[in-house]
Amino acid sequence: MADPNYSWIYLIIFLAIPLARIIPRILSKYGIGKNTTNTIQKKQFQSGFDEYSQKPQMESSEPSMNTSKPQTKNNLVLGVLNRGSKTFENIQKNTGLDNTELDAILEDLEKNGLMKVVHKQGMFGPKTEIIPTDKGFREYYS
Repeated sequence: MADPNYSWIYLIIFLAIPLARIIPRILSKYGIGKNTTNTIQKKQFQSGFDEYSQKPQMESSEPSMNTSKPQTKNNLVLGVLNRGSKTFENIQKNTGLDNTELDAILEDLEKNGLMKVVHKQGMFGPKTEIIPTDKGFREYYS
């Protein structure tokens, strides 16, 4: 008896599935079928936006951020530490401070006992974590 030929399954697996992902991209690139989706989306969002824009906006006399004390750079860094940022890069990204200024602030916080530096051995080599102490936690939230 002859074995049935199932080579067409390989065509489906290795050609049809990738083509199913490529064809919509090609169609959207040339703008085919684009008009129907855009009109549906415009109709969905247009009515809600028109209703919102016609209502008078209520103005509040209070600012949205209510701070009881002035925010210093030390408190800003301490707040970022208390929210969970542990690396120098994350702290720098969240605060927007430059390297030398952030380094000076972190040294000052460490000298005052508000944070500590922990050196750990990670999977890809040593890593340094910056962790707020209990004193730093109390200082920020007081």
